[in-house]
Amino acid sequence: MANKDDRLRCRLYLITPPDVYGDALSPFADALAAALDGGDVASVQLRIKDVDDDVILDVADRLRPICHDHDVALIMNDRADLAAKADCDGVHVGQTDTPYGEARALLGDDAIVGVTCHVSTHLAMEAGEAGADYIAFGAFFDSTTKQRKHVAETELLEQWQESMLVPCVAIGGISVENCSPIVEAGADFIAVAAGVWAYPDGPGAAVKAFNNIFNEVAAARQS
Repeated sequence: MANKDDRLRCRLYLITPPDVYGDALSPFADALAAALDGGDVASVQLRIKDVDDDVILDVADRLRPICHDHDVALIMNDRADLAAKADCDGVHVGQTDTPYGEARALLGDDAIVGVTCHVSTHLAMEAGEAGADYIAFGAFFDSTTKQRKHVAETELLEQWQESMLVPCVAIGGISVENCSPIVEAGADFIAVAAGVWAYPDGPGAAVKAFNNIFNEVAAARQS
């Protein structure tokens, strides 16, 4: 992940589809490689629910070298214990998952630990003060990945960037078509799932299209 020195340019934070195991693992591994070949990506979050731990570890073992070959961090969703076992670069925890302090203790100071904060700047400030590497706001749009319980607005990102140094991730139904206002509002990263994996021209083209938008917004800020 990046620090505030890179604030002028947003970056991609990819989230895997929920069914990338079993027979789907090899095709997804190819899709991931194609996505990472498409342009700059900061990290990939492995998000699989309701399967055995061994399944998740097997997927992590397959995806980790692909990510690392592209200098991309592999982040485990929810499970700090599995992140440690799978030698992931970090973990993303929600408000009902492993508490930040426990996740940090399990993974160490060098790991990336991010925290979901929904639409609460209070939760975000608490996470930042505790030492979180990034906080995540959302959902900004309806998503096919996760039911939308909180409605985030771009003003939330603007307010955060005015006063806080901890990087923020915008999440929830973000696509090439709707991301520009979020990038312009100051998201350091945008988390994307279907917006890349279901992109009509393929994941590599999606990553390229997102990066083109990031570059345009960054150039406009510098001009």
